[in-house]
Amino acid sequence: MEAIPRKFLLHPVHAPALGFGAGCSPRAPGTAGTLVGVLIYLPLQWLPWQVYAGMLVLLFGLGIWLCGATARALRVHDHPGIVWDEIVGFLATMWLAPTGWGWVLLGFGLFRLFDIWKPWPIRLLDRRLGGGTGIMLDDLAAAVYSWIFLQIFHILYAVSLSS
Repeated sequence: MEAIPRKFLLHPVHAPALGFGAGCSPRAPGTAGTLVGVLIYLPLQWLPWQVYAGMLVLLFGLGIWLCGATARALRVHDHPGIVWDEIVGFLATMWLAPTGWGWVLLGFGLFRLFDIWKPWPIRLLDRRLGGGTGIMLDDLAAAVYSWIFLQIFHILYAVSLSS
């Protein structure tokens, strides 16, 4: 995979799509992008759930445009350096999650697991849909799986991870 041109990190569309540089990580750029998602999540976790949900919808829509434009500019569908989808995917995983570092770590681990593993229909979305929509939807599907498991853990183990 070709290196990302340095000028992309200064571009107002490409910089966010590349996670403000996290996507340029030589190893595990998706994980680095998800870490950016964690940093963004920390102050947002206190928002009312309705505001948080509205923000997710806006960030997802923005991501379709950002990721599509950056993929076209790089001439690679879903270049590993494009990590806005991981950022929004992690934020979607954490919607309605309990507060606390244990939950953040569990959400992080679950999201990375499903984003890498890509069980059905995630792999299908990844292969069949192009452009920014395809880039964003496969991570949203991974977030849905992660969210479901996170909520199950919350129901079963709420007391043990709350600290």
